[in-house]
Parts: sequence; C-alpha cells; structure tokens
Amino acid sequence: MSQSKTELVHKFFAAYQSRDRAYVENAMTDDFRFTSPYDDAIDKAAYFERCWPISQRIISENVIERIIEQGSDAFVTYRCLTTRGDEFRNAEFFAFEGDRVKSVDVYFGASYRDGKFVKQKNAEGS
Repeated sequence: MSQSKTELVHKFFAAYQSRDRAYVENAMTDDFRFTSPYDDAIDKAAYFERCWPISQRIISENVIERIIEQGSDAFVTYRCLTTRGDEFRNAEFFAFEGDRVKSVDVYFGASYRDGKFVKQKNAEGS
C-alpha cells in the first residue's frame, strides 16, 4: 500500500537528520535529479558527492513547518539550525514516482545568527 507523500517526506527528513545515507539513497529513484541555486538537475551520485556532506553542518534541529501535497508531488518548508549557530528556512519541491523521490528542487531562504540576519555570499563571493 502506498504511503502519503507527507509520511514519505517525514521519513526522508528523519533519515537525512540521522545521516542514514542508505535509507536516503534507497528512497531515491535511480534517475533522481536535484536542483538548487547551485546545482542544475544533478544526478544521485553528484548529489551525494556535493550535497550530502552538508548534512554534517546541521545539528539536531530540523523542523518541518508545512507539507502541501498535490498528486504525486509535495512542497515542504522547514527550518534548520547549523553547527555554527545559523538558522535558516528553505523550501523544497519533491516529485515522487510511487513511494520513491524522483527529484527535489530546493529554494534557499535567509539565514540568521542570534536572531539577526546574516547576509550570504553568492557564487561569485559578494
């Protein structure tokens, strides 16, 4: 029986937070794609090479604020706290194929430290 996209997203985030790479990898389709302001539809191997190490910066707080399902897709907003004390909010658009994640598009939000806005550097460093 198929699980709801909300349940699948919660499990995916829990595995990411606990750094359960095997679960995350198995939750993705073989042709998984990831897109962000820094990545254009990279494949699963590139995702684990480039993005997975970033999970080490996230400490125990990773709070899902909302999940909106529509058909085989889900839109998620969440907050994270980093090991440097930065807090940020992102949004992710998940496309599913059955119970597996086919693609994720991430949209970055602002970062804060001690309740104050922290300006982020763009890809050119400014």
